[in-house]
Amino acid sequence: MKRLLIVLLLTTLLASATVAHGDKKHVKGTVEKINADSIVVKVQDGSSVLIKLGSSTVFMRHAGDTYKSAKSSDLAVGDLVVIHATPKDTGLEADEVKFSTHAGGAAAAKPNTKP
Repeated sequence: MKRLLIVLLLTTLLASATVAHGDKKHVKGTVEKINADSIVVKVQDGSSVLIKLGSSTVFMRHAGDTYKSAKSSDLAVGDLVVIHATPKDTGLEADEVKFSTHAGGAAAAKPNTKP
């Protein structure tokens, strides 16, 4: 009986976690292109995904161990992103764009000045 209760509890927890995201989609990858109204992201399988930006899209920049509020103009080609998006018509519209500068980006571009 105790085993059955544990199985039911775990099933309920897993089902509620799945429902929590509803129809939201997650796109994770590297920014390839940015326009005023969209972002193109190269995902792990090498394909490119176009995500539309709306007036309610929220931007968050990774800073240390947290995310801080940012603007769309802070996002750059080469940045790593995780985008939470809602399917709209035949595409996706970003609700939230979390991003961080790629490790090989600006820091790697600076020359080593030490002897």
